[in-house]
Amino acid sequence: MRIKLVAIGKTDSAELQKLIDVYLKRLKHYVKFELVVLPDIKNTKNLSVTDQMEKEAELILKHIDSTESLYLLDENGMEYRSVEFAKLLQKQMNRGIKEWVLVIGGPYGFSGSIKQKANGLISLSKLTFSHQMVRLFIVEQIYRAFTILRNEPYHHQ
Repeated sequence: MRIKLVAIGKTDSAELQKLIDVYLKRLKHYVKFELVVLPDIKNTKNLSVTDQMEKEAELILKHIDSTESLYLLDENGMEYRSVEFAKLLQKQMNRGIKEWVLVIGGPYGFSGSIKQKANGLISLSKLTFSHQMVRLFIVEQIYRAFTILRNEPYHHQ
C-alpha cells in the first residue's frame, strides 16, 4: 500500500518544512509515501466561500483515483488516539487497497461534493491549527502509527 497526503498551498515556514522532511525521511522505512502540494486557488476575492471550496474540490479530485481510499482531515471528523489511528492504518492495509489518500483542504474546509466521495473524516483535535502545522502533525502521526504497529520504542503509553 502507498500513502498519499494531498494539501492545498505550500508551506511558508522553512522550520516547519524541515520537521516535515524529518518524518518523510523516516516514513521511507515503512511505506511508499507521497506528499502532493497543490497550488492555492487564485483570485479568491472574486469567489464566494462555496465557490472556493468547489474549486479546491475539483483540484483535489484530479489527483485521486476512484480505487483509492479517501480520508479528509476535517474538524468534524472522528478523533483518534494514536493507538486507534494505528489500528485505522492497519485496517487500510488489511483491506488491500492500493493507495490511502489523506487530504488537508483549504481554509474553509471541504465542499459537500468531496465529502460525499470520502471514505472517512479524521479530526486531529478540537483545536484549530494552521494547515501548515497539520501537515507536520499528520506525517508524525503516520510515522508514530507504524512504530506502534511494529512495537518499536517511539510511542509511550
